[in-house]
This record gives sequence, structure tokens and C-alpha cells, in this order.
Amino acid sequence: MPDSTADLLLLPRPLVIERLGPPVRVDPAAMVCERCEHLADIAGEPLGPQGYELILGPSAGHASNARCRATSPAGQRYARATLAQLVRQFGHSIPALKIRDKPSFPTRGVMLDVSRDRVPTMDELRRIVDQLSALKYNHLQLYTEHTFAYTGHDEVWKDWSPITPAEVRELDAYCLSRDIELAANQNCFGHLAAWFRHPRYAHLAETHGDWVFDVWPRTGPFSLCPVDPASEAFVSDLLSQLLPCFSSPLVNIGCDETFDIGYGRSKQAVTDRGRAAVYMDFVRTIAAIARTHGKRPMFWADIALSHPEELHRVPEDMIALAWGYEPPPVSDFTAWCKALSAGTSKRETWVCPGTSSWRSIYGRTTERRENINAAAKAGAEGGATGMLICDWGDTGHQQHWPIALHALAHGAQAAWDAANPNPDARAVSLHVHADPSLTVGDWLDQLGDADLSVREVALPLSRQGVEGRLRNQSAIFIDMHTKLGDGQAVAANRWQAALDRIEHLSTTLPPGLPAQLDAELRHTINFARFAAKRAVERRAPGGLTTANKAALAADLRAVMAEHRRLWLLRSRLGGLDHSAGFLTKVLAELE
Repeated sequence: MPDSTADLLLLPRPLVIERLGPPVRVDPAAMVCERCEHLADIAGEPLGPQGYELILGPSAGHASNARCRATSPAGQRYARATLAQLVRQFGHSIPALKIRDKPSFPTRGVMLDVSRDRVPTMDELRRIVDQLSALKYNHLQLYTEHTFAYTGHDEVWKDWSPITPAEVRELDAYCLSRDIELAANQNCFGHLAAWFRHPRYAHLAETHGDWVFDVWPRTGPFSLCPVDPASEAFVSDLLSQLLPCFSSPLVNIGCDETFDIGYGRSKQAVTDRGRAAVYMDFVRTIAAIARTHGKRPMFWADIALSHPEELHRVPEDMIALAWGYEPPPVSDFTAWCKALSAGTSKRETWVCPGTSSWRSIYGRTTERRENINAAAKAGAEGGATGMLICDWGDTGHQQHWPIALHALAHGAQAAWDAANPNPDARAVSLHVHADPSLTVGDWLDQLGDADLSVREVALPLSRQGVEGRLRNQSAIFIDMHTKLGDGQAVAANRWQAALDRIEHLSTTLPPGLPAQLDAELRHTINFARFAAKRAVERRAPGGLTTANKAALAADLRAVMAEHRRLWLLRSRLGGLDHSAGFLTKVLAELE
């Protein structure tokens, strides 16, 4: 039987929509809202504190054709957000409807990386908050390593256009006005190389020598030494400055990927007590510091999950963030939720998938769908209370905001309705990208899989001797950063097919898009075309000719110039040169 509501383009799509009759004239400003203690859906289940009922149509005793019932102001806001989308689609003559709705996860959050080169301007941060609010997100974090303007640490952040304490307070107030919680985020253990590069902080590092990051050899500092009292003092200083700027009771203390522990100054402690115990002792120390400021700590749970024998030592008040950015079984959210809730304590857990936008130019559609959908399903079934969609900026934060935002639209749908996680691409086009043709959502999904046939077999490009789907990056991105004579395991015909798809999509970009979106997507296509052409031509018999190199170099110079121009429309100047530096290295091989 056809769905009588399929023409309604809503994001996230409400759980229950009943069509009541012909269109009615609706004035959103005149909507009548009623607070009620109990509200149930059509199955009799409570809609809960964020649920709402929205009725559009004439009713005896009511002057307005728009009425909402909710148990909280949050529910009322979500009803208004749904009505705003209906007005965007239909104008003020809207089909008569009855909608009952509630989210799968109480907390639906976004984490944006502001430490890998891009620090958004304040105007851009406000726009982002408005966009997230319209998608019914209610939590935001800005991932910080060295881009907060800590007093007394100027040499670390002075060239990065950092976010200041006054700006955090301003943004915090703006988020609250949009019913979004802005939580503090400062990595307090690993990922601190930007600090250790400065002589004043070098002594705090675990090691300046060789170590192994997962399976990759690394050299140089990364994590704080967990057995040095100076590390505790350092963290205490940072959190004492950062945490008072936030009204939220939560702080993300990071503590992920500390693979270097035991390779340097903590080697004897690791020998005596074990790497996991040394790690957990310092995490507990950081958590205690956060509590002195009245904050509840959360942490990335990857290291703890890899050492289940230490999970019982995770303080029960800490929120465990189970993160993974690949489809299952690589990211096994079901197993992680089960492990984190095992035993007598039911530790609060959030599932944290990703946008798959970083190290990609244009995203990775298939991986993003499988990753986000698996996280939503496992989290909802496993009792997770939050879903945090992560958007990173590794290797220069080359992707434009619309690529990340497109993925966040998917995340909004999945976090709201875990049982039906895939959004209507037409709704994404209309409400997220302001596309009157309703086609750019599908176009972006196609673009995100332009090199899928290469990604499916390209894992040896990043993990020698391991076959399978490439992880954490698109194929054309990693190939672009591979030297011209190296890493040619994937056959040229697959690369040619990827280039052909990119060329085709360059001719089908929907017209009538907002000017900035149009410019960013055209730059994305040009960037992708350059990377794919380079991949194809370097695999030609005899390699790149002098003429090919010259043509590619000209293409890349144009890409780099537009990258700089578009960067400043959304992001601060600090970090731009570092971002462009990754492309400068690619250009140097062509000149």
C-alpha cells in the first residue's frame, strides 16, 4: 500500500505521521503549545521528556490551526522545528496532520575538530549551531588540543587563531538559546604533539623516541608521561582555565590512542604494573581534577575496551565514549556497549560514529552509512544514552563544511530514529542544502562513492600485507599523498572508472544552489578530478610525462588558490598555511 505521507520531506522524519485531511492555513507564530505531564504515542508508549504531539488542522475551541502538546520546552522546540520544515516545503498551506514523535537517544551530539587546522570563525560557529538545532541535535563539542587561548601558554596557540575564553562564553550562551549543550573538550593525555614541539613542554612527553601507533611505526612525542607529577600539574592548569567557561556539567578529557605509553619514561612502571593499569591510573587522576571543578568527565573508551581487565576501574560517574569510524565488524558497537555495561555497574555509554569526511575530499558514503547505522542500532539496543557524531580534520582538514554537514544530516536521522536511520535525500537537499531541485543530497551520496571500487581493495596502501577495504580515508586522497613511484597495487582500470564517475558528476551538479555551496562543491569536484587524474596518469606505462606533470601542476595550483579563498569564508586564518602545506608537498613532485 503506498505511503500517503511519502511526499512530506522531514528531517529527522517523525515516528508517527497521520494524514487528517486537505491542507489548512497555518501561521507558525500563532501555534498554541500545551504542557502536559503524560503523552503517549499510538501504541500507548510514553513519548518521554523530549517527545511531542503536533496537530495541524481545525479543531473546536482552538483559534489556531497549529497545536502542540509536549512534556517539556525541548519537546515544544522540536515541534516548532518540524513545523518550520513543513512551512519550508509547503508554505503556509500545509496538509492537515497529526504527528507523534520522540528521539531514540536523549543526547544527540556533534563533535567538531578545531585542532586540525580549521578553527571556524564566530559567525560560522553560530551558523553551525543554528544548523544543528534545526536538525534537533542538542549537544556540541569542539575537539581541542592546542587551539584554546590558555593564559601563560601563548607560544603554543599564538599562530593558530585560537578560540578565546570570551568567545567560548559567548558561544555557550548562544548554544543555550538554541537548546544545545556546549560541553568542554580538551585532550588531556595523548594527541599533544603540538605542545611538545615547544621546548618548554618537551619534558612532559612520554617519549621523543620510536614507538608503534597501532601497527604503524612512529617517532616523536605524542602523550603525556603518566608517571610524572608535572603531567598532573599541566592538566590541572589547563582544566582550571577551560572548564569555568562552560555552563555544561560535562567535560570530554580525551585519553584516546595512547599507544606510546611504556615506550619511554613510564617503561618501568608498565613493566611493574602493566600498560593498562598505568593508563587507567592517569585517567582516574585527570577525572579527579575535572571533578574539583564540578564537572562530570567523559573519555574515549578505546584503550579501556582493549584491556577489559581494567574496565572495572573506570569510575562509575564517567561517561564512556565508544568510538569507531568503520562499518562492522571493524567497529563493533554491539560488543563495546555490552562490555561497558557488564558487571554490577551500568556505566553510562555513548556511541560515537563518524562523518567519514576527513582524509577524503568528498566523503565516503557507503562506509558512513554502515558505520552510523550500526552505531545507532547497537546503541539503542545496548542502552546507550547518547550518540555523538564525530567530524575530524586529519591531514589539513581539506573537506569543505557541506561535506561534513551532509553526513551530520544522516547522523541526525539515525540518532533520532535508530530503527529507520537513513534520511530521505530529498529532505536533506531541501532542509540542509537549500536546494530547490531536491537532488543535491543524492548527488553528494554518489560523489562520496566515486572511488568505492578502489577503496574496496586498497587496504594494502595503508596496511602492508592486509587485504580488504581501505580504512579512515578515501583512495584518491591517500593516493594523492603517496609518492609518484610508490603504492601502485590497485589496477589502473579501477582508477579510470573513479575518474570517469567524477567527470560525470561534474556535469550533473544541480543548478540553483546557494552561491557559497555551489562554489564549495565545484571546488570539491575540481580537487577530486585532480587527484583522480594524478592516480590514473602515474599508472600509465612509463609513468607521468613532462607534459602530464605540467598540466597536473597547473590544476593543483588552481585548486590550492581556491582552497585558500574558500577557507577564509568559514575559518580563521590560523592553520591555513599548515593545511596548504600538505598540498605544497604534492605540488613539489610535479614541478
